[in-house]
This record gives sequence, C-alpha cells and structure tokens, in this order.
Amino acid sequence: MRLLLPAAIAAFMVLAGCSDNGEIEIPKPVALTEAAVGHYCGMNVLEHPGPKGQVMLGQIPEPIWFSSARDVVAFTMLPEEPKNISAIYVSDMAKAPSWEAPGAENWIEARQAFYVIGSSVRGGMGALETVPFSTEAAAAEFAEKNGGQVVSFVDIPRDYVLGAAGSAAEDDVPPETTGATHQEPDHGP
Repeated sequence: MRLLLPAAIAAFMVLAGCSDNGEIEIPKPVALTEAAVGHYCGMNVLEHPGPKGQVMLGQIPEPIWFSSARDVVAFTMLPEEPKNISAIYVSDMAKAPSWEAPGAENWIEARQAFYVIGSSVRGGMGALETVPFSTEAAAAEFAEKNGGQVVSFVDIPRDYVLGAAGSAAEDDVPPETTGATHQEPDHGP
C-alpha cells in the first residue's frame, strides 16, 4: 500500500499537468508554421497579415489557431466554445518583423498583453483588430500613429469583438477605413 500511494500521486500530477513541486504547468506557445489552420475561417493562418493567436485546451499539446488576435478574444467570450483553456497566446506586435509577417515565435500570454482597439489598421480578414503588444509604451506608440485606444485584455469591449449591430466599436471606425480590407500600419521612421 505504501508503494501505491506515491505512484498514484505521481500519476495524478502527470494527468493534472503538475510539475514536481506541485505547480500547474502552463503549456508553452507553439511556433507558427504553414500547417496552422484558422479555427473560424478554415484557412492557412499565414495567408493573413496582422497578429495571430493560439489557444491551448487542458493538457492537449496542439493549439487551436486563429488568423487574428480578435478571433482569439472572441473564442474566450463565446459561450459555446470550450472553457478548459490552459493558455492563450497572441503575437507580440512590439517584436513583429512587420504587419505582413508578424512572426512565428514572438508570442505573449494574451491576458498580459496591452491591446490597441479602434485603430485604422485592419486585421487579416479585413475586420477591426485587437492589436496586442507586450508593453503599454509600444501599444501607445502604435495608437498615436494609427489611432485607437490602449486597453487590457479584460477591458476589450464585448461589442467590439463580437460586432453587435450599432455598437460603439462600429462608431469608432474612422470613415476613411470603412470597407477597407487592409491597411499597412504606420510603424514610424
């Protein structure tokens, strides 16, 4: 019996995703490759410009991919989507090589990022985007150049992400970008 108890505890820790010291291990982000297919659009994630996202469920090592950071936020808000989220990652646009190629490994935990919403820059599918940054200063600089406001993950308005008719998000869209499918952000000199 004494031998079974330690074995049972060790097995439980493996199944629960615990480390040897009892802490729950958070899955690491996965590098973006050509095999990544967007959860909502069913298209190759690399075919779209702008920030991307990935969600890890439970202890499943393969992420659910998203063609835009906004889609990741929507996933967390929709009641019909799974709630056993163990990690959420978005592209850190402060470290992105460009808007067209946001990077394969520059991920930040989504709940720690600063987001620019309401900017003149559109996401990969031509929709409003939640542009993530690892620092508030980088987000503020982007907002100064491209419009919008800086918010935290929990302060992203539900209507902005889910597109409720007549929402404030629609009213915040600059008229010169309405109907635009893509606009390259102004990263400065």
